[in-house]
Formats: sequence, C-alpha cells, structure tokens
Amino acid sequence: MNEFRKDIQSKTNDVIDSGLGFVFSFVFFFVIFFIGILFEFIGR
Repeated sequence: MNEFRKDIQSKTNDVIDSGLGFVFSFVFFFVIFFIGILFEFIGR
C-alpha cells in the first residue's frame, strides 16, 4: 500500500464532491443566463 492511501487529505465521498461541483457550476451559468435575460428585457 502506498503512502498516499495511508494519509488521505479529504475523507468525504467523491460522489458528493462531484455533485456539489456540478450544482455550483449549473447555478453559476444559470445566474449568468438570467442576467443576460434581464438586460435583454430592460433594453426593450
């Protein structure tokens, strides 16, 4: 067994981390899209 498996930095589940990353990126792009829709609506 190598030394990296003995001393683990993060003991959380990888599925939870990747799910949170997906949710945060989805929310980020949704906010950018929503701001664009607002500017288009205000510009009319």
